[in-house]
Amino acid sequence: MSNILVILAEGFEETEAVTIIDVLRRGNITVTAAGLTSSLITGAHGITIQADTTLMALTDQLFNGVILPGGMGGTKNMLNSTELIALLQRHAAAGKVTAAICAAPWVLEKANLLEGKKATIYPGLEDKLISTSATTPAEVIKDDKIITSKGPGTAMSFALALVAEFADDDTANQVAKGLLFTG
Repeated sequence: MSNILVILAEGFEETEAVTIIDVLRRGNITVTAAGLTSSLITGAHGITIQADTTLMALTDQLFNGVILPGGMGGTKNMLNSTELIALLQRHAAAGKVTAAICAAPWVLEKANLLEGKKATIYPGLEDKLISTSATTPAEVIKDDKIITSKGPGTAMSFALALVAEFADDDTANQVAKGLLFTG
C-alpha cells in the first residue's frame, strides 16, 4: 500500500489540501498530513487544520509520494523551507512521485525537479516554471514521476489522478463514481 505525504504550510489553499487528503483516503491510500512548521496550520481563507505531524518529525522517512497543495501564502512558505526542498530532492532521487497544484509547482521548480518536464501551474504564474519543457493548458499533467495541476477548480481531477497513480485506474474510477464526479 502506498504511503503519501501531504505538506501543509501556513496560507495553503484549503480546497486543494482537503480534497487531496480526502480523495486519497477514499482510495485506501495512507496519507500523512504534515505541517511545514507546526501541527496547527491556517489556510488562505482562515480555516485551521490539525496535521498528523510536522515535517521535522519526518525528515528521515521515505514516502511513495510527496504532494504540495498550493495557495500563494503556503507556496511562499514552502519556497523558503530548505528542509522541504531537500526532502523533495531526496524523494525524486529515489524515484518517488512529487506532485503539486496551483502555485506549488513553483516549489518543484526551486527543487530543480522540472528540468525537461511538462508541467502546469496556476494561470499567470507560468513564468515561474523556467526549466520545464512546456507548460500546457491541461488541468492535470503527469510527466514520469511529476504530477501537476492548475488550482482549486482542478483539485478533484488532480486527486483522482493521484489515486490512479498510487492505486490504479479502477480504484480511481470507483472513487470518482462514489463522489458523483463526472469531470
